[in-house]
Amino acid sequence: MLGASGHIAGVINPASKNKRSYWIDGTLGSDAQAWLESAKSQPGSWWTHWIAWLQSHAGKQISAPKKPGNATYKSIEPAPGRYVAKHPPEVMGA
Repeated sequence: MLGASGHIAGVINPASKNKRSYWIDGTLGSDAQAWLESAKSQPGSWWTHWIAWLQSHAGKQISAPKKPGNATYKSIEPAPGRYVAKHPPEVMGA
C-alpha cells in the first residue's frame, strides 16, 4: 500500500472526505517504480482499506482496562509521562 499524499495529509484529514488516493496489490520486484506501475490506484483514504483489513484479521474487540497497568506491568506514571517534555539526548541518558 502506498498513499498518494504526504504523511501529514493522509493522517490528519478525515477518511470520510475521500480527498486522497492510494495504490495496492503491486507485484513485488526489483524496485519501487516497477511495483507502482503494476499497482492498482484506489480512490479515497487508505485508512478505510486498512481498517477493513484489520477487522478481517483481528479477534473479538475488547474494552480497554479502566486503570493502566496490572500485577505484572505496573503503571509508571500518568500519561503523557515526563519524557515527553524532554529532548531525546536527555531521555537516552546522553
